[in-house]
Amino acid sequence: MAKLESLDPHTPMFAQFKEKTGPIVLANTFFVPKERTEAFLILFQRQAEFMRAQPGFVSLQMHKGTAGSQLLMNVAVWESTEALAAAFGSPQFQRMAADFPDDLVSYPHIFEQIDV
Repeated sequence: MAKLESLDPHTPMFAQFKEKTGPIVLANTFFVPKERTEAFLILFQRQAEFMRAQPGFVSLQMHKGTAGSQLLMNVAVWESTEALAAAFGSPQFQRMAADFPDDLVSYPHIFEQIDV
């Protein structure tokens, strides 16, 4: 299973699930060794198909770092943190998450839009 790390150590992912808000954006940055990128994307596609079928899912996009970067970033929009937490916590999703190699690192964080 990929290692989960927090971008902001004061607000780990599971603490963010307790915040009842929405719509939200999940920005999940992955460090993926170059030789694992293709296999990662195949596994991620399975997860994406599952998430697209979940209540509260809005959209998803995957982005790749430039200039030979080993970073990939998933940006997913959800109606609420509750919907994301339910999908993330489902046994089916957890089984898929366990398929990711241990040398992958994931940095998920939930955001909400603000007016500027």
